[in-house]
Amino acid sequence: MQPVDQIDLDITSVAHGGVFVGRHEGRVVFVSDAIPGERVRVRLTQTGEKSFWRGETVEVLDASPHRRSHVWRAADVDVAPERRPGGADFGHIELAHQRELKLDVLRDALARIGGLDTPARMIAVDDTDGTGWRTRLSLHVDDAGRIGPFATRSHEVIEVDDLPLATAAINRVAANVHATAAGRIDLVQSSDGRVHIVPRPSERAPRPRGRRRTEDERRAAQAIASRAKHAADAARDVVIERVGDRAFRVDAGGFWQVHRKAAAALSGLVTASLPDLDPEATHLDLYGGVGLFAAALGARGGDATRVVSVESDPRATEHAGENLAEWLGARAETARVDRWLPQLHETSSPRELERLSRGVVVLDPPRSGAGAAVVDGIVALNPTRIVYVACDPVALARDLKTFRAAGYEASEITAVDLFPHSHHVEAVAALTRTSR
Repeated sequence: MQPVDQIDLDITSVAHGGVFVGRHEGRVVFVSDAIPGERVRVRLTQTGEKSFWRGETVEVLDASPHRRSHVWRAADVDVAPERRPGGADFGHIELAHQRELKLDVLRDALARIGGLDTPARMIAVDDTDGTGWRTRLSLHVDDAGRIGPFATRSHEVIEVDDLPLATAAINRVAANVHATAAGRIDLVQSSDGRVHIVPRPSERAPRPRGRRRTEDERRAAQAIASRAKHAADAARDVVIERVGDRAFRVDAGGFWQVHRKAAAALSGLVTASLPDLDPEATHLDLYGGVGLFAAALGARGGDATRVVSVESDPRATEHAGENLAEWLGARAETARVDRWLPQLHETSSPRELERLSRGVVVLDPPRSGAGAAVVDGIVALNPTRIVYVACDPVALARDLKTFRAAGYEASEITAVDLFPHSHHVEAVAALTRTSR
């Protein structure tokens, strides 16, 4: 079959990654900016793969009743695909239907990747129109000084007039932000409403070979070094984030949940998943960041709770130690989780291993998931419960399959719509030991 530039396609389903599925003469085609049930005209962008093609919707021939005007005018279907900014790939879909599609993706991953039939439900964290929730946003800067988001699946910077998913305060700052070098600019709104500007320049001073720098080159290198130092200082500015009446210290350039209500929502779901904590047990918060879920464990267990937060970022660990100071039995350790767990098992006394077996493990791994080594390390400790916070359905399904084979299973999974108008979805699963 010879590739063509455009095809008309019936869209049958949604796939992981914010794309939709149709078939052309038996071949799977992954398409952006469509909805299941629609017939669309597609411009093909990738035809080299034997098993599938990729394409972009350029015209809707038969619209779904769930289609709406895109929440981001710059990303609507009548804009040329290469000029559509990324980050709102479900913005053309009615909000309630977006959530149904995300739940479909999660259930498909659980069944297809995990071999699981675990019930899953979806909850929303607010009843707004799904805009104005981003408290953290990255804008890119190209060599010509243009500032904006990248085009979808591209490194082309698109200058835009608005950022509808971001808070009003971030929109105001973004409209007037300037850059002195190519790279990235992060805008971070903390709980007090202030927006912090964190530049991320990508420039590097060239090193002349076989000669000394000229005076102009020396001055240019000094300027680059100065901008890099300013960026590093801005990233290390400490901001205060609040969850209920609890304050958390975090670097402006460090990790914190993006949705303005996400930290409270996830902390609440984790807390609701916890049993009555054994006062003699030791609990773990893996990939712990600045201690959000460790604090949830401490609040549930009381002043004497033993909880260890493990995080590879030293600055985050430093803040976690401060954020958990009210619990005398809490500590924060800087380590890679996959290396720390076997060391913990090897060096713990029988008494400490017994305490760990009576405890709870909370893990919030990166998008790639925990992986078999980490799952095995957790299972070796034999905790009474495991609470898994996931940001990728496929990684979650893969890890839950490994947990199930080792004797831990979830009775239900709660999906949380923390990223309205995008394909991303968070999920929380509480696992307990089975008879296996």
